Amino acid sequence: MIGMVIVNYNDYKNTIKFIESILSYKIIEHIVIVDNCSTDNSVKEIEKICNNKIKLIKNISNKGYGSGINLGSKYLIEHYDVKYIIVSNTDIIINCEEDLKTLLSFMRNNIAIIGPTILENGDINRGWKVPSVFVDCLLNLPIIHRKIRKKLLFYKNDAYNSDKTVVEAVSGCFFIINAKAFVDVDFFDENIFLYYEENVIASKLKAKNYQNLIINNVKVIHNHSVTIDKSFNRIKKFKVLKKSQRYFHKTYSKASIIGLLFLFITYKFMLLLLYISCFFHKLKHR
Repeated sequence: MIGMVIVNYNDYKNTIKFIESILSYKIIEHIVIVDNCSTDNSVKEIEKICNNKIKLIKNISNKGYGSGINLGSKYLIEHYDVKYIIVSNTDIIINCEEDLKTLLSFMRNNIAIIGPTILENGDINRGWKVPSVFVDCLLNLPIIHRKIRKKLLFYKNDAYNSDKTVVEAVSGCFFIINAKAFVDVDFFDENIFLYYEENVIASKLKAKNYQNLIINNVKVIHNHSVTIDKSFNRIKKFKVLKKSQRYFHKTYSKASIIGLLFLFITYKFMLLLLYISCFFHKLKHR
């Protein structure tokens, strides 16, 4: 049995549009929408489309994306004993039901997560390597980030010559996870509100000897950050990202004190540059 989890926060129009686009897919037997304590009319509007296939869960507080996914996933496992869970943002476009069937055909007992090739803002996302603390320190520096980010994080093009590619981390905007593996690693870490969930879950799964796959001939489109940009300004997004980054390296990559110190210094440097950039942007548009 296969279920789907979607997290909604003040974005019912995109949520309903996405649900309508995949509602006819017979392979998806149950859809759980978790509303993360929206402050708009989301609950009222989403309730209109609920039926035997679509369940709305109203979260009593917004503890982040991972918390919402956990709540919906646990409901699917407890009530329907699903074997696989499709996790999706609302700003995803799936071409057809056959693409989901293709992804699922690669599932094996040692496979935890399967993701497609993701097209977003003109770029191709096919998974990445989980960064060490010193890699993230380097990537916190703007010039180095622009010049060698791809070399440090991503796999060489020839890694994608076959139907599937084993990767460390898979994009959290759309993936299919083995419910047994999800339970085995105790779901997402709810200490992270947003960002870095992929690196955390990748580290937890690797510790349990699971693998993650990208299926190269299946593609979905991601209208990147449509929902996030509605709720966070540029500086706030950056601070949330870096808080999650520090938590990841302290908790999961077991970074040294020196590594964490360098991470903090490069974060503060980047934050200063961001404040300066925003200041001149406001001056320019007065």
